[in-house]
Amino acid sequence: MIVDAILHARWIVPVEPDGVVLENHALVLDGGRIKDLLPHGDALQRYQAGSVEHFDRHVLLPGLVNAHSHAAMTLLRGRADDLPLMNWLNDHIWPLERQWMGVSFVQDGVDLAMAEMLRGGTTCFNDMYFFPEIAARRVLHAGMRAAIGLILIDFPTAWAENPDEYFSKNLALFDEIRHEPLLQTTFAPHAPYSVSDGPLQRLRTLAAELDKPVHMHVHETRDEVRQSLQTHGMRPLQRLEQLELIGPQFIAVHMTQLDDAEISRYAATGAHMVHCPESNLKLASGFCPLAKLLAAGVNVALGTDGAASNNDLDMFGEMRTAALLAKGVASDAAAVPAHTALRMATLNGARALGLEREIGSLEAGKSADLIAVSLDELETRPLFDPVSHLVYAASRRQVSDAWVAGKRLLRQRQLTTLDIDGILARADHWQAKLAGKH
Repeated sequence: MIVDAILHARWIVPVEPDGVVLENHALVLDGGRIKDLLPHGDALQRYQAGSVEHFDRHVLLPGLVNAHSHAAMTLLRGRADDLPLMNWLNDHIWPLERQWMGVSFVQDGVDLAMAEMLRGGTTCFNDMYFFPEIAARRVLHAGMRAAIGLILIDFPTAWAENPDEYFSKNLALFDEIRHEPLLQTTFAPHAPYSVSDGPLQRLRTLAAELDKPVHMHVHETRDEVRQSLQTHGMRPLQRLEQLELIGPQFIAVHMTQLDDAEISRYAATGAHMVHCPESNLKLASGFCPLAKLLAAGVNVALGTDGAASNNDLDMFGEMRTAALLAKGVASDAAAVPAHTALRMATLNGARALGLEREIGSLEAGKSADLIAVSLDELETRPLFDPVSHLVYAASRRQVSDAWVAGKRLLRQRQLTTLDIDGILARADHWQAKLAGKH
């Protein structure tokens, strides 16, 4: 049988089945999808390919899914460091956005973010930011995969004046991109403290009608919970439960402030959660009880948050930090082993976004979204367990190649669809603007 490509690799980690590492296997790609996964010899006997490549010291695995990001905010990297969340937002980030946010800011920031993510092995990201139509166009230009957040917030911004305008623009964008195979949409109300009951009730109805996930910051800090108790007489999760938002299509981000009863109730709803450990640590927001959430059966994905609060978009770093932090918080060295951390960064993220039938694991019939990681480095030798090294030892700089729907977006560390020199020049331009130099 003639196919597009055969990729022979020293190791393949399909993620599903869980815990499996295949040695000396080949991945067969055809029509942008995974045709087969089988030993080297069997692949040579069954298939002829226009392209045959050998990754003799690499591991092939699904592309990483960054389940929570604010891509355009990459231009604010390092602009307001070492501050708690609300001070960081109210006194620094929101004033800068009021001054500078617009079409060119989002376009240039998203391009910078995608270049960084692709070189770090991320092939799909879930975004939450203003001017989502610009982000969608840039994603299509790059050939990446993304879930575009349909943003909602009570106060006016450069993109919309009020909830009615947010809804109008969001629904127009939903109609524009609903048939794009590389784009998904989620409703993205910012947070319980920034979106009031009326818009949330309207959003709940639309999300149910359109069968779309709802992606929201929830229980990020102790102050958020305290303010909700003062304003609403209840904790944020209880308020969202009363508004009937929590369910199988709800994705809560952060969740650093949870008691055992909330974990149990949340697990029972079938809702998802995105853990952003490095952002939470940098903003001193608190510790997500990750081991308890996983033990309760919650589907937990990983995200970087924005580079303005992280300060990178490195999913390898998030895997490592998530695993190590969970062990410390749980006082259990067996909490969140390497295979679990990798699953959180791949199939769990796909599942949260409703994309588990398309991406997140290397299985026949799924889209050919995958990466190759070189383990032939002194930092990853000797090598007893490839998955252990991916989580605890490897760097994102060891990602050599990346494919989305079978298209090569990174070839031997070189981006194929994005102009890195132009991206760097525009980043320098914004650095001068944001520093007040012109």
